[in-house]
Amino acid sequence: MCRWLAYSGTPIRLDEVLYKTQYSLIDQSMHSRMGVETTNGDGFGVGWYPVDGPGEPALLRGVGPAWSDANLREVAAATSSPLFLAHIRASTGTAVQQTNCHPFRHENWLWVHNGSIRDFGRLKRDLVLAIDPDLYPSLAGSTDSEVMFHLALTYGLRDRPIVAVERMAGLVESVARAHGVPHPLQMTVATTDGDRIWAFRYSSEGHSRSLFYSTALSALHELYPDDKRLRGLSDETRLVVSEPLGELEGAWQPVPEASWGVIQKGEDELGHFEPAMP
Repeated sequence: MCRWLAYSGTPIRLDEVLYKTQYSLIDQSMHSRMGVETTNGDGFGVGWYPVDGPGEPALLRGVGPAWSDANLREVAAATSSPLFLAHIRASTGTAVQQTNCHPFRHENWLWVHNGSIRDFGRLKRDLVLAIDPDLYPSLAGSTDSEVMFHLALTYGLRDRPIVAVERMAGLVESVARAHGVPHPLQMTVATTDGDRIWAFRYSSEGHSRSLFYSTALSALHELYPDDKRLRGLSDETRLVVSEPLGELEGAWQPVPEASWGVIQKGEDELGHFEPAMP
């Protein structure tokens, strides 16, 4: 389906994780090891926040494969950020066009998704009609992922992100039941306001797509005090990824099934995800 990553911590150039790791996101675009599809070549995107504060994120998206996009390589090598989301797309049936490429942006918020809403064409009308009329004009593409984002915004993403995403998932499952669609929702999601990152792993069938978070840097510094790749990174630095970016032992932890996590200054949080009726 897709692959994505979310980074928060010491400002780094985007290419450090997009290109330079053993199993970088660009490498995954050509031969993913844990995805449903080996190749993720139906577009890409990266959204990043400036070094001097959250503000509104910049966005670069393209419809071609990430591995051959010269503009992405140039921007990634020249841009540093303390917080960014990146995504490579394998379409589940909607058009390959820029408005369907992740991340999706609304004001200071970004959203990336791996997965799908089963039989989205049958459910789409009911789901779109549930979007706040004030948000509807910003719905630019045709993907289930963007509809999910706008539903989460409708249900209060900006104030209570976990509750909002649980209500979005609850609506999808409720509409699917009404249409006789089994196991409708498959998702790993990352969303951010430029300060914190929320990540979600859930599927209606209880067998969700892969998702991992990086081990605390303080622990990795103790395990690998001479590893040059870890030097200069603060203990606040953390990654969430669809699949590990390398094989450093102990560096990656699986996100539990049906769970949410928050990356933030201080102690991160992890909890159980439960869809709820809006």
